[in-house]
Amino acid sequence: MSTQEISKEDIENKFVELQTNLDNAAASAADLGKKAGIAALVLILILAFVLGRKRGAANKTVVEIRRL
Repeated sequence: MSTQEISKEDIENKFVELQTNLDNAAASAADLGKKAGIAALVLILILAFVLGRKRGAANKTVVEIRRL
């Protein structure tokens, strides 16, 4: 059995590699979260517009003016 020495540089290199992977994953998740948030906001605005038009058409008041 051979023993392998682990140096300080090996540990530092591994930590740098892990940090890089973590930063990439966080950036990817943040980008996906922003896209999902924007899509949800657009959907809510469209839904509010459509429901507002429907409610406005249902509550439309007709005023008839007659001259005497």
